[in-house]
Amino acid sequence: MNENYRVATRGSKLALVQTEILSRSLRDIYPSMNCDIIRIKSMGDIKRNKFLFSVNEKGIFEKEVDKAVLEERADFAVHSIKDIPTELDGDLVIASILKRESPNDVLIGKSKMKLEQLPKNSRVGTSSLRRAVQIKRKNPDVTVIPIRGNIESRVKKCINGPFDALVLAEAGLKRLELSDQIVQRFSYLEFVPAPGQGAIGIVCRKDNKKVLEVLQKIEDKSTRYAIDAERSLIQYMNAGCRFPVGAIAIPNLRTKRITLHASVFSADGSQSINLKKSDVISNAVKVGKEVANDLLSRGAGDFAHEWREALEKWTVQ
Repeated sequence: MNENYRVATRGSKLALVQTEILSRSLRDIYPSMNCDIIRIKSMGDIKRNKFLFSVNEKGIFEKEVDKAVLEERADFAVHSIKDIPTELDGDLVIASILKRESPNDVLIGKSKMKLEQLPKNSRVGTSSLRRAVQIKRKNPDVTVIPIRGNIESRVKKCINGPFDALVLAEAGLKRLELSDQIVQRFSYLEFVPAPGQGAIGIVCRKDNKKVLEVLQKIEDKSTRYAIDAERSLIQYMNAGCRFPVGAIAIPNLRTKRITLHASVFSADGSQSINLKKSDVISNAVKVGKEVANDLLSRGAGDFAHEWREALEKWTVQ
């Protein structure tokens, strides 16, 4: 197949690396295929002075990029799955999900100490409310501070700047070849990641059957089942950036089973609701819905009010 495709993506280094991962996957099957990259500034890139959890718009890293696909300026778009809102435009579809990189969160730090060993008032940075509360649960004595910027600039702020440590997604560090900075890797069951963390999704128009067929050739089936379960969970919980939910689905193609682990926390970290549910792998979406309903029936919704108040306090730091 000798084809040229136009690929929309954000212009960050990580987004471009992820686009190259996609291009390589396609060339493995279609050696003569070319991908022309269209770099687009997203709302998340423009609103650099705002923290992710204080921006109300959904899809702040996705909307402008997908607009290029809707307007047929691009054939498809590449995203981190966790940046794609569950309410995708009706004319678009997640055509393909690539094999997931590590979903774990990790700690980097100047002192090379683990999170539990950091001394009182150590400054630990994160861009995520979900991470912030779990950091405090592991070490109540540290001070958690919001941080913005791309991964490279955050790492520099830790090595050269005011932060003693940072908690980040391992996948981004690995893709940017910064794994040597990792001091501690958290178990994804003890420090629950964001739904979709570590996975790359490709969005195209529903009516573009030819492109859909090409993209589905590079999909990782196991990852698709996991992401279907995790996205179903947040869809039914209506969880956005303002109410953090941790979730990880573990699919097993051999046994044809899937297990979804999910956690929600009170804003002060003193309470948590942790659930897991297993089912046949073809029921991945159903598992997500059932876990969402179980979390809500056990009082997860009661945490939302606390989070609104905590958010106000945190964003003025």
